[in-house]
Amino acid sequence: MHSNVKQENGEQFMRKTSTINTAALVGVLLYATNVSVEAQPTQNQATIVIARDNPSTTYEPMIFGGFIEHLGKQIYGGFFDPGSPLADKRGFRLDVIKAVKELKVPVIRWPGGCFVDSYHWQKGVGKQRQPYNDDRWGVLEPNTFGTHEFIELCRRVGAEPYICQNSFASVQEMADWVAYCNKKTGRLADMRKRNGHPEPFNVKYWSVGNERGGKSYIDMVREAAVAMKKVDPSILVTCSGAHGPRAHIDPYLFKAAGKHLDLLSVHEYWIANFQRHHTPDYLSCMMLSEKPDGHISSIIKSIDKAEMRGRINIAFDEWNLRSWHHPGFSGHNPRKVDYQDPKIMALIKARDKSLQPSLYTMADALFCASFFNACLRNADHVTMANISCLVNQTGPLYVHPEGIVKRTHFHTMAMYANLLQRRVVQTKVKATKLTHGPASVAMVDAIATVNKSGTKWAVAMINRNPSEKVVCTLKIGKLPIDGPFKATILTGDSPDSYNDIEHPHRVAPKEVELNIKKNVMSLPPHSLVIVEGQLNR
Repeated sequence: MHSNVKQENGEQFMRKTSTINTAALVGVLLYATNVSVEAQPTQNQATIVIARDNPSTTYEPMIFGGFIEHLGKQIYGGFFDPGSPLADKRGFRLDVIKAVKELKVPVIRWPGGCFVDSYHWQKGVGKQRQPYNDDRWGVLEPNTFGTHEFIELCRRVGAEPYICQNSFASVQEMADWVAYCNKKTGRLADMRKRNGHPEPFNVKYWSVGNERGGKSYIDMVREAAVAMKKVDPSILVTCSGAHGPRAHIDPYLFKAAGKHLDLLSVHEYWIANFQRHHTPDYLSCMMLSEKPDGHISSIIKSIDKAEMRGRINIAFDEWNLRSWHHPGFSGHNPRKVDYQDPKIMALIKARDKSLQPSLYTMADALFCASFFNACLRNADHVTMANISCLVNQTGPLYVHPEGIVKRTHFHTMAMYANLLQRRVVQTKVKATKLTHGPASVAMVDAIATVNKSGTKWAVAMINRNPSEKVVCTLKIGKLPIDGPFKATILTGDSPDSYNDIEHPHRVAPKEVELNIKKNVMSLPPHSLVIVEGQLNR
């Protein structure tokens, strides 16, 4: 994807005013309304400086995207649950669709993930669906949710569909899927019409494979990208670029296939949970919260070295603080899984540990905010991100037979998607360090956004400290910030607070009105605060 970043000199909009409307710039603080904020002596300090004279960068809302895979009730028992009293006649859970629409999810990646390695799209269209055993995840796939259902889901929630191809299939099969979805006429278009959809789906985003590498894969990517774009030149093609903590990209990828690609698929789960059910405490999670910045910087260096800046952008199309628990089929050939073997069934059942409500605390909410801030800081490079997964497993939305639970990071996503403005302004943060053992991170992270005209602002601030407030000074040039203000705040009774079926609203955003004096405000412990404001012309 060619970079479509737009810039506007911040001085142009900041010169329109010399003072901030005291009824409009939004400020920060605690748990109550009408609070007067005084600077108190404390060792926890932060200064946030918004660069008024520097250009702003338009970011892609695609960074607030989602990912779903045929595993752990993401599809069946998640979005799609025919027979449920909460589902419509088509089998879609209406409460799930309503909740996801709150997130304004702009793009959804499907069907994998590792699941795609055995997926053949032809089996999931038409009236005669062909079920099969997916031995990578150990699930019986009925194929009742296929291409048509996925497209319908995307349309219902207002998201662009993003289809991941099986890179172990033939290039012809990949090109045929593009034709089935996007062509107006021809054999495959006729097939789609017979299956109930006369008009093309117009799927824009396509990925060749999932988490693969090596020369043979890269050569296949080049061939597949050429074939797919021959069917529809308007599509944007992604392939596996980096997965894991090294963030290394094979230089051969750029050399062999770079000119045919638009995005690099990057995956990272900062807590590896696959074989061992690893559940670090809050502070350990916070020590990981600056890792996305370093990860992105490393990938950008690879892109720059290949002289692909502006030609290829980054898609974090699988990411989360935690990976799901998947102990695997140790000692067994994954293609010959005996589903009658009690040991195999125990391994499959163990994956339900990922659904434990107590896992998803304020650590998940604040890491999610830190990740978004990292993407926004690099908005000219990162143009898509898809949280893995959107529902159930490690996702922000837990779906059960009687309803839904919005986990802590659901609210983070909702706040960023609904409260931020569309341009990122350069923001510098100087803050006290938060330490845990030999590791440390800045106690406060922040990002500032502004609308096109520069009249509306939103500043997102994170206090990672588990138990103490941080006295924070917000600077926008020499403009005074003083008076009664409003803020949206997300925090909990403790850093380990979480939502569950019995207490679905234990952690939820609150709107508060505060008094900020001489640019100074207090950030509550373990909190996300989004400040909205308006500048006078």
